[in-house]
Amino acid sequence: MTWYLLLLFFCAFFGGVSALFFKGKDHKQLKLILSFSGAYLFGITVLHLIPEAYHGNDHLVGVFILAGFVFQVILEQFSDGIEHGHMHLHQHDKVAFPVGIMVSLCLHGFLEGMPLAGGHKQELVFGIALHHIPAAFALATVLMANHQSRTMTIMFVGLFAVMAPAGYFFSDALSNGGIGNLQQYFNRIMGVVIGIFLHISTTILFEAGPDHKFNQRKLIAVLLGVGIALAGFVSGL
Repeated sequence: MTWYLLLLFFCAFFGGVSALFFKGKDHKQLKLILSFSGAYLFGITVLHLIPEAYHGNDHLVGVFILAGFVFQVILEQFSDGIEHGHMHLHQHDKVAFPVGIMVSLCLHGFLEGMPLAGGHKQELVFGIALHHIPAAFALATVLMANHQSRTMTIMFVGLFAVMAPAGYFFSDALSNGGIGNLQQYFNRIMGVVIGIFLHISTTILFEAGPDHKFNQRKLIAVLLGVGIALAGFVSGL
């Protein structure tokens, strides 16, 4: 699991740091990574996470999935959709530091790391790691647009990068009964994470292009993401 956590950290960290060297460039490759990771996360969520969440016959899990979906909608009122790789620089010209963006994005990253304490670590970690590359890139771009120094930008990108591993450690302690008696609510907490994954992945797919249309490269990226998630599911049967 150590290698998985390192991969999560360094994908997000280097994704953010790369914004320091590619300012003003066309980021088509990042958009393809985003499309692939969105489709892959959607596939993993539907094929693995949702069935596992209902495995304990807790009929309220669906309520928490819905709550997670709505919670992500609320988070994006503060993050401006950076989770999707969006950069709305003009909205922050007069802001010294985008506190809402930083807090909501860190919380988002923390929650995304929580499912890694369950099964299917390998499938999930690649999807989350890829998803965090454009998110960290967008975060660094917004920070620099708000006149943060290179050092502060790197520090805040590092803070975001450590959130998913921190979410894993919290969830692992939770699922093993290491945090009070919260283990009995693990599936409901995972329901919230599932709702967040559903919102993030479907938003990425619906906003794939102008008029919600896919070009050929993005269509291939989406089909590849879904195909790999399905292949992992079939191989585990």
